Amino acid sequence: MTSGGPHAGTSGSTPAAPVKSSAPATGRAYLATIEGFIGALMMFVGSIGTGWIAPGSPMIRQPVVIALRTEGWGVAVSTVLLTVGAMVLIRSWLRLGQRLAEWGKSSLRSVVTAISAWSLPLLFCVPVFSRDVYAYTGQGRLVQEGQNPYEVGISTLSNWFSLGADPAWAENRTPYGPYFLWLARAVVGLTGAQPDISVLLFRLLAGAGVLLCVIYVPKLAELHGINGARALWIAVANPLFLISFIASAHNDALMVGLAVAGVYLAATRRYILGILLVTASIGIKPITVLLLPFLGVMWAGPSASWPRRFLMWGATAALSFGVLLLSGIPYGLGIGWTWAIMDPTPGYTGYSPSGFIGQQVELLANALGLPGGTLATWLRTGMKWTAIALVLLLMFRGDYSRAVRRMALAFTAVVMLSPIIQPWYILWFLPFLAVTGIRDDWQIRSLYVGVTFFVVFGAQDQLSVWGFVELPIDASTLAFFTALAFTFYLLFLDVHTRKLLIEGRPLDLARRGWKRLLEWRTQRAEAARRAAAVGPKGAQAAVGKDAVDQAEMR
Repeated sequence: MTSGGPHAGTSGSTPAAPVKSSAPATGRAYLATIEGFIGALMMFVGSIGTGWIAPGSPMIRQPVVIALRTEGWGVAVSTVLLTVGAMVLIRSWLRLGQRLAEWGKSSLRSVVTAISAWSLPLLFCVPVFSRDVYAYTGQGRLVQEGQNPYEVGISTLSNWFSLGADPAWAENRTPYGPYFLWLARAVVGLTGAQPDISVLLFRLLAGAGVLLCVIYVPKLAELHGINGARALWIAVANPLFLISFIASAHNDALMVGLAVAGVYLAATRRYILGILLVTASIGIKPITVLLLPFLGVMWAGPSASWPRRFLMWGATAALSFGVLLLSGIPYGLGIGWTWAIMDPTPGYTGYSPSGFIGQQVELLANALGLPGGTLATWLRTGMKWTAIALVLLLMFRGDYSRAVRRMALAFTAVVMLSPIIQPWYILWFLPFLAVTGIRDDWQIRSLYVGVTFFVVFGAQDQLSVWGFVELPIDASTLAFFTALAFTFYLLFLDVHTRKLLIEGRPLDLARRGWKRLLEWRTQRAEAARRAAAVGPKGAQAAVGKDAVDQAEMR
């Protein structure tokens, strides 16, 4: 049995049976697919008015684009369309899971169809939720012009601002691997750094990563006794994945796709090929270096002695790092990519566990007269070291049959205990959790909450609105309250999704509570009437019964 054998373990117990739905199963999955396609179309239209258009793009001279970006009504309509479209995608994803609740043989086709339909409009969006894709063009130009992106930022380029990159990239070194810089240089060579065509080519590269996930997530799930269609629905069909990896064109898509394919090959005993694919993933973005120790565990075998395990770990590292070392020779890139691992970005994001808890510790400590900033820094540093300790623990301890699960948990620990978490970071480890089992309890509900939160966050955080446009309400505020209203609808009003997002159907609980309260008041009134009819002794008995009723209510 390999580490992905048919009896491989999951998250600790057999996944619970999928939540049943009153809707017909696979036969009506197309309804959710159509709904999601409409949501993606809304995002496409909305992106024209609020997406990130490069200053050097000829699009900004088109009459429709001018109207949607310079008129208050155009920006407002675009903001609402973009936000509602993203929220419709969330509902469509949830409903697709409900309609495929039985997860039969044809469900995989339904999920693939939905992914394809929802991705198509996003493929042609103006970049939304992020403009990192424009920085890719700048880094490609650096390589093309003989400069090293590991040493200089894109501000060394002439007319760099017209590329559309965030000014934060002006002086920053690239955190990407050599293979992605090769690809970026090839894109620039084909497009002449024209921003719109470059975005489309980078999207196609990201689409290749999505395609790898579509192919290998179900296969890797089946190795672990997990339904492949459900794993694909969780990992790839979710709107955060499609928006981040198609609409935003993050190169993380290619990184994740190569990693999933490499892990599948290693789990099916093609160890060297698997290591090479994961090495290719590292060459896109180095964070997947975390996967190498677990590939070494697979290569060592189920009953390997400790000397053999260390030997396989060494062989895995030598093969991967040797290839990467040679890959730094073209264009004189060297091993500059290692800085992304050794010298991570300082600071923190307020919604990461490390960032949020650190903020609370700092506030509390300052109120008590203690050095809050220092204590918060110690806490965040401690959480990072805790993640490293968990990785080491999972490397050395655990069943061989759970190697991929251990890998997923290690990856999750590193991301979730980091002080900086971008919305798409959770997509790094999600496929590996999905293929080894996410139960229909707090685990899947946590995913619902996380995906919804980050989609809502992205919808209001990353809007491109020119400062001279007059709006009765700030576009970010409009997007936030629009998303908040739709979230309220999903949680409390939608008869289908509310049962998924909050256990116990909140409105049903509220109705039952009011019904019991009304019944109690009716019984109390009836007891009072009986007491009045039978006299003092009867009144005493009725009062006693009423006290029992109150105790039952409590």
